[in-house]
Amino acid sequence: MTAASRRISRRSDFTRTLAKGVRVSARDLVIHLAPVGATWPDQSGVRPGVASVGGPWLGLIVSKKVGDAVTRHRVARRLRHAFAEVRDELPVAETFVVLRAYPSIVRCSSNELAGQLREGFAHRKATAAFAHVTPDHARAARFVDEGAR
Repeated sequence: MTAASRRISRRSDFTRTLAKGVRVSARDLVIHLAPVGATWPDQSGVRPGVASVGGPWLGLIVSKKVGDAVTRHRVARRLRHAFAEVRDELPVAETFVVLRAYPSIVRCSSNELAGQLREGFAHRKATAAFAHVTPDHARAARFVDEGAR
């Protein structure tokens, strides 16, 4: 499962990821990816005052169109479980990921969701978004944030 410390909970992080990130559509969900260091508005590419170590971070959007509360929570658990299986396949660990569920997601298993996430992470738009973020730049972002503490 995805630890609570690796979940996106602030509205500003959701908004920034949806607005500045790359959108990849899958059959039952939409994947928004925003690598730290490429899309943040700061000149250095690092969010000031916020640690960018320990990612990836996951945010979920499961609306009432998906179903009642029990169904939405079941879908959220499946999405967190599927993401935990594939999070190591992201090219850069310091990434904000927001998953938006379609109503058809109710019929999917965790394995099917993991497959859709793998395909989304390997999509050409996703790989292009990560092409601008080098591993050295991601490491530099860690050191800048650690020095600010």
